[in-house]
Amino acid sequence: MSTVELTKENFDQVVSDNDFVLIDFWASWCGPCRQFAPVYDAASERHDDLVFAKVDTEAQQELAAAFEIRSIPTLMIVRENVAVFAQPGALPETALEDVIGQARKLDMDEVRKSIEEQQKGEQ
Repeated sequence: MSTVELTKENFDQVVSDNDFVLIDFWASWCGPCRQFAPVYDAASERHDDLVFAKVDTEAQQELAAAFEIRSIPTLMIVRENVAVFAQPGALPETALEDVIGQARKLDMDEVRKSIEEQQKGEQ
């Protein structure tokens, strides 16, 4: 499956219409981003049940700012409208597969419950 280019116009729809979205925040001038791109694209071929998306941080500066992206590449995983993973740095293939596997295993009811408890504690 090819990757989806995310913009501020389509971001909310893509994330809310899909239960599992991987997002690669990148820029064309970034060497590590260019190294990570083939790893990310190959994973998208192996996991055709997931949505693989990219955000060009140069073209989509508002989106990058909204997610407080400080270094690129940054990989984010959103499951059922909840960001469950975010990490800067180019991941090797085995690490990317591990992260995808861990994100697949998450009990989203538990994740939401944990977030709810954290929010109550912060009030």
